Amino acid sequence: MPSYQRILLKLSGEALGKQEKSGIDLDKVFSFARQLKDLREEGIQIGVVTGAGNLIRGVEATSSGIKRDRVDQVGMLATTLNGMMLAEALETLGCPSTVIGAFSCGSIISTGNAKEAVTALEQGKVVIFVGGTGNPYFTTDTAAALRACEIQADVLIKATKVDGIFDQDPLKNPHAVKIEKTTYHHVLKEGLSVMDASAIALCQENTIPIHILNIYQENALKDAIYEQKGGSIVTGESSCLKMK
Repeated sequence: MPSYQRILLKLSGEALGKQEKSGIDLDKVFSFARQLKDLREEGIQIGVVTGAGNLIRGVEATSSGIKRDRVDQVGMLATTLNGMMLAEALETLGCPSTVIGAFSCGSIISTGNAKEAVTALEQGKVVIFVGGTGNPYFTTDTAAALRACEIQADVLIKATKVDGIFDQDPLKNPHAVKIEKTTYHHVLKEGLSVMDASAIALCQENTIPIHILNIYQENALKDAIYEQKGGSIVTGESSCLKMK
């Protein structure tokens, strides 16, 4: 039996992007779509929030002098492109899905509420949330925490390119120590690079665990859902475990 029955997956734009350049990598999109299809066929209810880092990097744009609110609005549109492509890949594979926008994009994307999202999940559809929170100055991490709360997800899974939380950047320091399990309070106090503070606070208030994993590791997503294995887990429990 799976440890989690309903999940909210935060899928970064980089996970869907081309290596070292902007754009959407269809091979990656279909790879993730196949994983989601397999999980959905096993009865797991799946919500997804897509990022936009493969199409626009907010830090780079604002450093060029473009206003932050306009950059964020472009980013919200970019998440919609990624979400639409993932939905189309799922439909191509025969997996029903629906895209719910934080704002309407004419006849292409419609908005929806939490009740509609939960109904779609219970009908066996993969629900893809796009457009972030619909407001500038909020990250897609916060959007993921918000949607996880709205659908009452059992866990928020953040798919990254590193295997969990470390006391330092493991891509820069090979001696960085992995933290397998920690608390919301510890993450906020130490400023660990997990998610932004508002996202952590939302999950803490609603007691939703956060599981950070390397999405490129084989079976990482399935291991997390069925065995709470791999990566790092953030909960309200007081014990912390470190592993070199």
